[in-house]
Amino acid sequence: MNLHEYQSKEILAKYGVAIQRGFVADTVEQAQDAANKLKEMNGNEGWVVKAQVHAGGRGKGGGVKFSPTLEKLKENAQNILGMQLVTPQTSAEGKLVNSVLVAEDVYYPGETETKEFYVSILLDRAQGTNTVVYSTEGGMDIEQVAEETPHLIHKELIDPALGLQGFQARKIAFNLGLEGNAFKEFVKFISSLYNAYVGIDASLFEINPVLKTSDNKIIAVDAKVTLDDNALYRHKDLAELRDKREEDPMDVEAGEAGLNFVKLDGDVACMVNGAGLAMATMDIIKLSGGSPANFLDVGGTADAARVKIAFDIILKDPNVKAILINIFGGIVRCDRVAQGVVDAYKEIGEFPVPLIVRLQGTNATEAKALIDQAGLPIHSAITLEEAANKVKEVLAN
Repeated sequence: MNLHEYQSKEILAKYGVAIQRGFVADTVEQAQDAANKLKEMNGNEGWVVKAQVHAGGRGKGGGVKFSPTLEKLKENAQNILGMQLVTPQTSAEGKLVNSVLVAEDVYYPGETETKEFYVSILLDRAQGTNTVVYSTEGGMDIEQVAEETPHLIHKELIDPALGLQGFQARKIAFNLGLEGNAFKEFVKFISSLYNAYVGIDASLFEINPVLKTSDNKIIAVDAKVTLDDNALYRHKDLAELRDKREEDPMDVEAGEAGLNFVKLDGDVACMVNGAGLAMATMDIIKLSGGSPANFLDVGGTADAARVKIAFDIILKDPNVKAILINIFGGIVRCDRVAQGVVDAYKEIGEFPVPLIVRLQGTNATEAKALIDQAGLPIHSAITLEEAANKVKEVLAN
């Protein structure tokens, strides 16, 4: 589950991570109030207005603006709120900006220059460890840095049983070229950041940039936090931070129905039970000349109601030209799925696209009889090869 920047920073602050302070605003008036609150806190004018959407590269799309005066802040807030923000990480349509973060200006003048760093924490599945990825090239596209100057990307593997050790925190600060008070501040910063990562069961922290201010403070200027969905039952308060407006409506509907669904850009939809079988089915679709329109695992307890919901979700995709149902009856009985197909067909009416059904395993014979007796125009298949050929036939017609 992804969080907005303002939500991420609130969490980091609770764990003692120094952040660029700010307040979220849904209207221009709230943005002005936020600016005045910040002025009372630090005595300075100058604010940054940041669009709050689940996408990176906001500045490139015009979603991050510096405001030296209250009048400019009002203008920037008016322009950003309600805009369709298009970034390298959004679709061509972009994302609607429902709120902005009004943040303090931390790039103030001083005796020394400011410096930006990149820091992220994530799980290295190959090594079985948490990993701190960091670079002196903060504020830039880290993918570009990794491609063009890979020697500037550093990694520190963290044993999850031991946690981040003091010598590792100091090593990271040293590799970033820090010294004096900035060195001490960063050691405290990275230690608190790692504690936050573990404490909320996150799957990703990305702080870009981490700023060394002109008075040698270390601050998280931006923050991207992704939570592990499988651990949300332990964090009811964090689960409530979910912003469904930022998610695909089809994904939201599928999740509420207990379906594992990922929308793709192909033309053949599939409905399968089991992730492994789903991957194999997608391969079959590809080999048959089609392209998967989705990954959809109805799970091991699929019933008629869940199958009906799955059909409703699939048929909302205008790109779908055919549907392949591939069920292996192990935990779930084939006849239950077949009954769901029949019920859905009758309720929806004539399907707008061809339907290919392959049911094997527990009660497969009874399932085939159910479909045959219903007299529905469904293409039946026994083997995966036969199912692939049926997909090829319907796409050719």
